[in-house]
This record gives sequence, C-alpha cells and structure tokens, in this order.
Amino acid sequence: MKTKTKMIIMVIVCMAVISLLPLSANTLYVSSANGKNSNSGAKDQPLKDIDKAIGVAQPGDKIYVAGGVYSGIFDIGYIDCAKSVELYGSFSPDFSVRDINKYPTLFQPSNQSGAKSRKAMFIFSGDVDKLIVDGFVFDMGMRNAYHDKDGKPNGVETGMLLLPPQKITGQVPTVTEPCVAIPSASQGGDIVIRNNVFLNSASFGLQAGLRKGSLKVLNNVFIANRMAAVEIYGTCPSTGGPKTLSLCGEVEIAYNTVLFSWTRTKELMDMGYGIRVMTKLKYDIHHNIIGGNVLAGVDHTRFNKNEWVKVDNNIFFANKAADLEYSPASNTKLNLRVSQFGDLELASCSGNKDTIPKSLAVDKAYLEGLLNSSYTEQADYNPDSPANQFREAMGLNKQGKLTSSVTMFANRYPWKKAIEVFGNVPGFGAQTFK
Repeated sequence: MKTKTKMIIMVIVCMAVISLLPLSANTLYVSSANGKNSNSGAKDQPLKDIDKAIGVAQPGDKIYVAGGVYSGIFDIGYIDCAKSVELYGSFSPDFSVRDINKYPTLFQPSNQSGAKSRKAMFIFSGDVDKLIVDGFVFDMGMRNAYHDKDGKPNGVETGMLLLPPQKITGQVPTVTEPCVAIPSASQGGDIVIRNNVFLNSASFGLQAGLRKGSLKVLNNVFIANRMAAVEIYGTCPSTGGPKTLSLCGEVEIAYNTVLFSWTRTKELMDMGYGIRVMTKLKYDIHHNIIGGNVLAGVDHTRFNKNEWVKVDNNIFFANKAADLEYSPASNTKLNLRVSQFGDLELASCSGNKDTIPKSLAVDKAYLEGLLNSSYTEQADYNPDSPANQFREAMGLNKQGKLTSSVTMFANRYPWKKAIEVFGNVPGFGAQTFK
C-alpha cells in the first residue's frame, strides 16, 4: 500500500507541475485595439502586440493579427522573429473575416521611432523553415524624413526623401533599412511571402539571404522602394574554386505588382531595380507587372548562371533605363527592352509583354512626377572673385559652388492607394487578395 500511495502522490505532483507549464496554442490572436499582453492569446483574449505573440509562440504556430497599426512594443520601430511561425494579417476585429482593404494590418513605425532603433521593420532570423508571412502592409513612409518642399511635384504628398544625415527641423534622419529582412545568418528553408504590400522603404522592400530551400514571393505589391523592390541572394558556401557557384535553393517571384523603385541617391544613376537576380539561386520570375522603375525592371548583372534564370509572361512598362539590365561579361552592361529578350540565353524567356496596363490603379500624380523626374547640377565658379583672389594670395585653392536639384526622389506613396492595386489586371500582377 505504501508503494501504491507513493505512486499516486507522484502522479498527482507531476500533473500539478504539467498544469503550471505554458501550453502551446495552435493559433494565437493579436489585436492592437482590443488586446492585452497579459491575455492568453485566445480569440476572445487576444494579445496586443505581435512581438508578444512571437515570444510565446512555439515553432509551427499560427498568429492571426487583426487590422490596426503596429510598430513593435513601445513603438520601438521593429520586430525580430527567430521562430518558424505562420503570420496572417488583415483580420476583422472578431477574426471572422480577412480583408486587406477593410481591415489592413499596417506596420507603420513613426519617424521618432528612428531615435530608438534603426533596424529593418521585420527581421526573420534563425530558424525560418516553414515561415509564412501573409496579408500585411509594410509602410515605411512615416518613418522616413522628407523635405517639406524640394523635389515635390504637384499632387504628390511629400517632398523628396532625405538620406542621413539630412533632415529638417524636428525630424529624425531616415532609417535606411529594408521593410522585411531575412539576414544571411538565417538557416534557410521553405519560406512563403504572400499577399503583402511593401512600400516607401528607404532600402529594399524585401531583402533576403537563402542558405537552402525555397523562397516564394507571391501576389504582393511593391511600390516606391529605394534600391530595389526584391533582392534575394544565396548564402550557402561555394565549393570547387573561386569562379564556381554553388546552388543554394530556388526562388519563385510570381503575380506581384512591382512599381516605382528608386535609385540609391537623388542623382538617379545607381540601383533603382524592380527585381534583382543575385547569385547561387534558381529564379522563376513570371506573371508579374513590372513598371516605372527608375533604372531597370529586372537586374541580371551579378553573373548568376543563365541556365538558372527564367523570366516568362511578365508585363513590363515605363521602366526608365531598361526592362532588363544584363551583363554578359565583365565590364559590360546592356540595357534591354522586351523586344530584345529573344536573344537572351536564359533557361526560359518567353511570353513577356511591353504594354501599359490601363486598368492599373496607380496614383497618376506620382506616376507623372516619376516619368518626368530629372537631376541637374549648376556650377558657379569665378576664379577672379575677391574671395578666390584672396585664397590665391594666401596659397589656398580657389573654390566654386555646385548647386544640385532633383524634381522628385523616393517621395512617399499613399499606402491606401497601394492597396487598390490588388486585382487590377486579371492574370498578371497582384491578384485579388484572398
């Protein structure tokens, strides 16, 4: 009897201990309007912050996020996720309906958050296998610093983007980090980025390193991002010598609308791509709308193997320098239009169109300003000015003044209008949000 009694006591103690351990929920719910971080995370007791939900989630859990504005706990300006979870946004307050038009889940850090942290808005580090990010609006337009009047075409809501250390009084300098980043140190795996909006990033909409597996970028809208809308590169080690490339994984970029990517600086000369083909990955780029990018719609200048690249059934329009920028050899760059794609020796390159999708609901003032954007410099140098004569007498170099101006550069695009782009062109670009 004593042994049996001891066993019963041990079972009771074990059950008591187990009851005190946190249970892994299959689905956690988040609402900035109705949640509390002291809640359980159940549908009727949602958490307030996505950071908190990630903190208590177990790998493989789903996190459902109601519409509202999110920017990290205490408006810190970023969220770091080191767990493999499935994130779904744009739910109604009661989580019964998902609709990005009516209930957008908006990541929108304030300009002042840049004084607290200067990181990518959403960072997925560590274990990213089976990661899903679906149904969010990533808008960096309120975090950036913009000029109040310079580089402001009629009808555009801000002046030109100001890059650090530039700012106007009362502003924090722009944070030049991506909307969403998967760092090189991430372990890799199968990742899906779907049904999102990326806009107004001062440095890439989506920038990702892929060590292994696959990354699918499906049915997203990218508008007014600096440098490039999408840049994904392989991070696995190379073997076989310095000129060989290891194949790390595969990337599919399909049914996205990619518009108005801006250059590195206001001189409008460097970067400004829609999609960048980097190295060590297979790329399947199809059924996208790629237009109005300041340099090229697609950049293929990193010498990734042509047999690893497919570019099929895309619509290109109004890309200012080229539809595709291509380097067949070192120190050679070609700016190609769709009509020249037939000569490319890619794995596949067919069905691409050069046409203006008239049903595309773009901000007309923004488009017109971008198409007419230009940069000018004016030198003011008088070697015989009194100041330069004095410098010469004192053994100093003569000086002049260089004045530069730009009509438009990475101005903020309205996020509500960006959402309107879903479903504009059947069969191409971002389709109706589901």
